[in-house]
Amino acid sequence: MHHLQLAAHVKGRVERGVGYVKGNFLSGLELPDFAALGQAAQVWLESVANVRVHRETHRRPTDLWADERAHLHAVNPRPFDVGRVLTLRATRQFRVNFEANRYSVPARFAGAQVTVKAYPDRVCIYHGEDLIARHARSFERHRDIEDPDHPKVLVAQRRHARDAQVLRRFFALTPLAVRYHAGLLERRGHALVHVRKIVALAEIYGDDAVMRALTDALAFEAFSSEYVAHLIEARSRQLPEASPLVLMRRQDVLELELPPADLSAYSDFARGHDDGGSDGHD
Repeated sequence: MHHLQLAAHVKGRVERGVGYVKGNFLSGLELPDFAALGQAAQVWLESVANVRVHRETHRRPTDLWADERAHLHAVNPRPFDVGRVLTLRATRQFRVNFEANRYSVPARFAGAQVTVKAYPDRVCIYHGEDLIARHARSFERHRDIEDPDHPKVLVAQRRHARDAQVLRRFFALTPLAVRYHAGLLERRGHALVHVRKIVALAEIYGDDAVMRALTDALAFEAFSSEYVAHLIEARSRQLPEASPLVLMRRQDVLELELPPADLSAYSDFARGHDDGGSDGHD
């Protein structure tokens, strides 16, 4: 019975403490996010709760803490791990879904099984025993939290695949493309930039036009996409060649054999004049 009374007494004291925090600290307080709660509580403790005179002890908590500190043992240097542990699988988009939010892991762990340790302020993600990702914990919902370093390997792989495709397209233009590419590597700092532009020219003007321009550029040892574009445009501006002009001498014109003319109408007209006039009267 004594233990029950003691427990009730302690319970009431705890409840009064909770009521004090609610009424003095949390009453009307608006915080932008959960992370700001700890900082606000620390300011409240230092400026209000710990410097007031306690109703039962009649002393300030900060003064009691100074007396009690000398009798306390050192804190364990290895604190107890209070993280919530879950085993999850990363998605194809190298994300781990946790409490309606998505946290990134390095792209190479897409689809892998990982261990998530959730702490009040952070989310740590492990693959085996290796820490592969660490994020500030979000208490909002439907947020995508990404470390900018995580997609870098994937982006590099995709860029490499695109560059290889562009090079294959360039080498297919003409057998001379290999030699022209070697010249670009030797003369230009960013050979692939010129290759992309030349391939784009082939899409606009056609492979034959680019092939002729590359042949001419290689002959002049001019290694640049701008020069290739200049050659293509210059060729497209050329007027078509004039057809041969045949000049004939006057004598040749006179000696032309013309088809026999139909003179029947003229003969009838002349015969009428010989018979005594054109109007038919004597």
